[in-house]
Amino acid sequence: MHLKYKLNNGTRIVMEEVPYVNSISIGVFIRAGSINENKKINGISHFIEHMLFKGTRNRTGKEIAEFIDNIGGELNAFTETEYTCFYVRTLDKHVEEAIDILSDIINNPLFSDDDIENEKRVIIEEIKMYMDSPEDLVYNMLNETMFKDSSLSLPILGTLKSINNLQKEAIIDYYNKFYVPENMVISVAGNFNSKKVLAMLENKFCKKPCGNLMDKYLPSICESPLIKQNIKYKHKEIEQLNLCLGMEGIKRGDKDLYPLIIVNNVLGGCVSSRLFQKIREEKGLVYSIYSHLDIYKTTGAFSIYAALSSDQIIKVAGLIYEEINRLMRDLMTKDELKKAKEQIKTSYILGLEDTFSRMANLGESELLLGRILPTQEILDTIDRIEMDDIERVVLKVFNKDKYNLVYVGNIKNQEHVNEKLKNILFN
Repeated sequence: MHLKYKLNNGTRIVMEEVPYVNSISIGVFIRAGSINENKKINGISHFIEHMLFKGTRNRTGKEIAEFIDNIGGELNAFTETEYTCFYVRTLDKHVEEAIDILSDIINNPLFSDDDIENEKRVIIEEIKMYMDSPEDLVYNMLNETMFKDSSLSLPILGTLKSINNLQKEAIIDYYNKFYVPENMVISVAGNFNSKKVLAMLENKFCKKPCGNLMDKYLPSICESPLIKQNIKYKHKEIEQLNLCLGMEGIKRGDKDLYPLIIVNNVLGGCVSSRLFQKIREEKGLVYSIYSHLDIYKTTGAFSIYAALSSDQIIKVAGLIYEEINRLMRDLMTKDELKKAKEQIKTSYILGLEDTFSRMANLGESELLLGRILPTQEILDTIDRIEMDDIERVVLKVFNKDKYNLVYVGNIKNQEHVNEKLKNILFN
């Protein structure tokens, strides 16, 4: 059972006591991600995530690292499209130290000139690393193509240009706008006393006063971006070709989200899925192939990824189209629907077996939905899905007019290949 509170300064708190473990996970979720950026400051959310570990008014960056190592814990962070999360995982006896270090890095960052310049170099190397990864590159290309002219098209890491040009004033201004109590959720899961932990949080996090967050900053897109049919190719001297077919998915909180999760499972979401069994296991044409969901406040994306030899692209594209067409024509069998439900429910329940997963689930739900979805409610929703729900979602998502195809690799006669791909997937 989860508990919800609000600190005196407006910070929301969600908790779940798990008395049979010896650990605790605490996360601070800030509604600030690449969706709040523009091309000029692209990557600033992720940059600030890095900067908060570089030093505070109380500790140097080295002292922050030593502090968490001394209690045998893990202190880390990650930036997503719609939020940033800082977290600690440690033994339950170190809960006070965990809250202390989190409050320090969140509330007291230094943003020194030297640290900013050093971290620019670090993140530029990180961007280069992802540019050398064809799978990451093709997904960035898909977002750029599908969500053109909206902040969803921007890479979370930023670009070499945007990071090089980031100014200290912009960094501090962004931090002051978004790192405010009313834009935060603190999530706690594990073995702890809720009253004691709440008192610790009140003591440490209420030192940060209410901010000046304005609705215009959240998010920077107010409507679903207009998705049109597109195809894009990038030449790269690599052995394998990486392909991604994307289309508009389902937004967060929509009633059709769980039926689409079922569709994803059957089409390409597991090793027994149609795409994997047909194209990899039966035909041996790819090493990797899967389908994937991305969910946002105003829209979503459904994508199919494949890694293959360049000379097999037309054949693989044709087989992907055949499986999509079969899904649209025949939907799925009752056995497939039943199996998918069981896989999804099992995966969800197993994902809540550790305190970190529980903490992350609570924090993200409260931050982005404003409510915690009870486990039984989710399981019941999945169980109630019928074939009519599947049909409705399939017809909504697999709309050729919104197909976007991107691929990266070394292709000969690229214009000829483009035309063939358009004839297969778009016509």
